[in-house]
Amino acid sequence: MITGMAKRSHAAAVVLASGSGTRVGADVNKVYLPLAGRRLVSWSLEAFARVPGIRTLVLVTRPQDHDLVEWVLEREFDGAAVEVVHGGRTRQESELKALRHLAERIGSGAVDTVLLHDGARPLASRELIAGVLQAARRHGGAVPGLAADDIMAAVPGGLAKLPAGTAIRAQTPQAFHARPLLDAYEEAARQGFDGTDTSSVMERFSPLPIEWVAGEPENIKVTYAHDLVIAEQVLASANYRR
Repeated sequence: MITGMAKRSHAAAVVLASGSGTRVGADVNKVYLPLAGRRLVSWSLEAFARVPGIRTLVLVTRPQDHDLVEWVLEREFDGAAVEVVHGGRTRQESELKALRHLAERIGSGAVDTVLLHDGARPLASRELIAGVLQAARRHGGAVPGLAADDIMAAVPGGLAKLPAGTAIRAQTPQAFHARPLLDAYEEAARQGFDGTDTSSVMERFSPLPIEWVAGEPENIKVTYAHDLVIAEQVLASANYRR
């Protein structure tokens, strides 16, 4: 039987945009750089807004980017309302601030799943987002990624090739059941643990199983200037579907 609360539960998507992105070589936060006629971060916001089941959008920003945030939300995003939260000194601290912003809704069961996404990955498709959300609800957690059979492991005396299928290049969004996610991040904060990404915190502080979802080659992270050129080419491709 599905309870009334379960019927009302929904997912929240958190888009992280509080980094500086200095490696891209721009004076402005890279998520506000132009990409195919609009700001980079608005591509992600639009994708999440169009996925059924996601009814809360949180954008984590820097205070000094206030005018840019307002510009994007007023001129380039006409979907659901976006809740703006100021981030912290690190990615993990920014994630925790977003989760604390959602804490009351997580505690009540209104938000049952949270997806966390790098704002610098503008090309994640709606299909990928929906697939990650579905897998997280089924298994507890889900991380998209591409097989990384070229990765070597450091061992005493040299390097060893990892067995095929045992390593992936992780992408975002990464999604988890909301209550265990918040609990894990609070425990990580108490212990002073700083993970490499969301899944590393969950692996350390939660027993939730994490399912690997096939990622997308197009779901690149814009880190350097040439990544913007690649993203433009992907968007212009006749085979690319959002």
